[in-house]
Amino acid sequence: MIELLSFISYLITLYVYVIIASVILSWLMAFGVINPYNPFVRSLWQALGAVTEPVLRPIRNMLPNLGTIDLSPLVLILACFFVQSVVLPNIAKLFI
Repeated sequence: MIELLSFISYLITLYVYVIIASVILSWLMAFGVINPYNPFVRSLWQALGAVTEPVLRPIRNMLPNLGTIDLSPLVLILACFFVQSVVLPNIAKLFI
């Protein structure tokens, strides 16, 4: 069971990296560094959106509207770190 919890922790870390990549790509597209009409960039943006948007959308609905500032990725990353550092170790203590 401990191996499963460590694998879940690894998946959470991987998901945090995907969130960060999505944020950086959105910044690069917003500032005109990357052409959003490039087929590779568009497919990468759609793939990252397909992975992150189902989780970010409910968070965006709960947060107040701050205009162009989107804090939902930050909230999600903090929640992932909370699960990794508090929830998973306490579940692991149950099985030791």
